[in-house]
Amino acid sequence: MSELAERLGHPSDAKLVIVSCDDLGSCHAANVGVYRAIRDGVATCASIMVPAPWARHAAAECLPTDDIGVHLTLNAEHELYRWGPVTHAPSLHSGETGFPRNLDDLWEHADADEVYRELKAQIGRAIAWGIDVTHLAPHLTAITLRPEFFGIYVDLAVEFALPIRLPSTVSADQAGFPFRKLAADEGIVFPDHFDHDWRAGSRERVGRTLADLPSGVTEIHIQPAIDSPEVRALTKNADEWIDDLAYATDGTLQSALDAAGATLIGYRELRAAMRAG
Repeated sequence: MSELAERLGHPSDAKLVIVSCDDLGSCHAANVGVYRAIRDGVATCASIMVPAPWARHAAAECLPTDDIGVHLTLNAEHELYRWGPVTHAPSLHSGETGFPRNLDDLWEHADADEVYRELKAQIGRAIAWGIDVTHLAPHLTAITLRPEFFGIYVDLAVEFALPIRLPSTVSADQAGFPFRKLAADEGIVFPDHFDHDWRAGSRERVGRTLADLPSGVTEIHIQPAIDSPEVRALTKNADEWIDDLAYATDGTLQSALDAAGATLIGYRELRAAMRAG
């Protein structure tokens, strides 16, 4: 049973699914793939990486009907494809150029004040670009599972009155602090279920989730991209990203959602519930 489902106007045993696209703005292939997954497929929302090289293009292509959040970004994980802070934030740079590649490097030297200013600026820039921001979702879960950064996540969600993504497959004991309870105590809305699995390729992971879909709000994430020389030069995971677009548009994911008895929603509904109190 789900209190959140009831707040959204559905029965408590309803099976509501958000199909979200990560990494909008990361590259041209992702921009085309994400919007295709939303407009021609079953994806219901996406999150934009404001510091990434193709973010401005993503914002320019955004329609008022698109459900777009901010993918709060503090890492640049690719070997040769780099981006960095939009603010003056020396502690958020790697030793080469741009953001650190991995979370351990980030956590070793990131200054909390600079993290807050940077992430607030990312949200502000998305709004200035004309995006009606619907939610927050950290890239690589960078600020979700560290207490000193999680407070920033909560503060930004409260400040902008936005729902957030939180993993349900990581326990409070594993994280070392009750992150879901802390967010709920501040009145922040987040999906009941989200699988904390960042491996490329979505068919198997999403298929497992939908085969045993629980009641309540479940967020599933995909990373769609079109096939292009750009994306194949950028990552060894290009085939998986390209397949995510096919999965969202070829009817396979729609059939699995139908078989699970799922009702599709987006983060805009969660935002409305949070702002209604």
